[in-house]
Amino acid sequence: MKQYSSVIIGHITVDQNIDHLGNEVIIPGGAVVYSSASAYALGHHVLAVTKVAKKDRERLSAFTLPEEDILCLDAKQSTDMYNHYLTPDKERRICVCKSVGDPFTAEDIPTDVEADIYHFAGLLYGDFTCDMMKEAAKRGKVAVDVQACLRHVNLEDNGSMYFEDWKDKMEMLPYIDFLKTDAAEAEIMTGLEDRYEAAKLLHSWGAKEVVITHNSEVIAYDGETFCACPIRARNLSGRTGRGDTTFAAYINERLHHDMKTALLYATATVSLKMETPGPFKGTRADVDAYIDEFYQDVK
Repeated sequence: MKQYSSVIIGHITVDQNIDHLGNEVIIPGGAVVYSSASAYALGHHVLAVTKVAKKDRERLSAFTLPEEDILCLDAKQSTDMYNHYLTPDKERRICVCKSVGDPFTAEDIPTDVEADIYHFAGLLYGDFTCDMMKEAAKRGKVAVDVQACLRHVNLEDNGSMYFEDWKDKMEMLPYIDFLKTDAAEAEIMTGLEDRYEAAKLLHSWGAKEVVITHNSEVIAYDGETFCACPIRARNLSGRTGRGDTTFAAYINERLHHDMKTALLYATATVSLKMETPGPFKGTRADVDAYIDEFYQDVK
C-alpha cells in the first residue's frame, strides 16, 4: 500500500484572472494544484485527488506531480472561476464561479493508500460534506482550508460569490488538526478583526493548530505558542494561490519540524512563488537560497 505525507483533495479549475489595470491571464488553477505543487517542491510525497469532466482532462497537465500521484475522478461538470483584482496588492477582488464542479463524497477518499494528513483543498461550500471530513479523521490528521466552508455561489446571480459563516463549525472544528483561514475569513468565523485573537478563539472551539494568512505575514497558533513570519515577495504577479501554497507547505513540513521552522519554510516558499504566476515549480534548494537571502533575521 502506498504511503503519502498527505492526500490533497479538491477541484482543478480554469481561472480567468484580470488585474487592476485590466490585464488578463487565463491559467489552470484550484487549491489542489497550488497546494500539491508546494508540498511536492519541498520534497514531500503527496497524492492529488480531483474531479473533472472528461472533456476537461487536459487540465491535469497543470499539476507538477508525477502522473502516478494524481487520481482523477470523473465528473459531469468541472469548476471554472473568474477573478477581477481591484487593487495593486490584490487583496480586493470580484470572484465569479462560471461553473460548479461535482461535489466530493466520503467514497472518493482512496482506500488503497495511507496518508499522514488528509487535506481538504476546496473552492466552494458544498465541495465536501461533514461526513467526508469525519471519515478522513479516522484515517489520519485532517487539514481544512475554510474557503470551501465559507464561500458560496449565487446561482441566481450569474455565479457571483459571497461569504458567510460555516454553520457546522462548532461540530466540525474538533475534527480538524490544521485549520487555515485568511484574515477576512477568520473575522467572518469569529467576529474578531484581530487575527491573533481570532486564532485563539478558533483553537478554543476545537481546531488543534490554526494558520492565518495576511498580505504582510503568516501566523500559526497551537493553543500555547504563536509563531509569525513576514511575507517578503518582491512582486505580486503570482498572488493567486497564496494561501494554498502556504498551507500545504506548512502542514507537510510540520510532520518533521517544529512550528517555527515549518512556518519559515512555508512563508519563504509562498514569497518566492508569488513572484511568478502559476503553481510553484521551484525546489527545496531554491527555498533554502531564498531563506538565506531574505530571512536571515528570522532563522
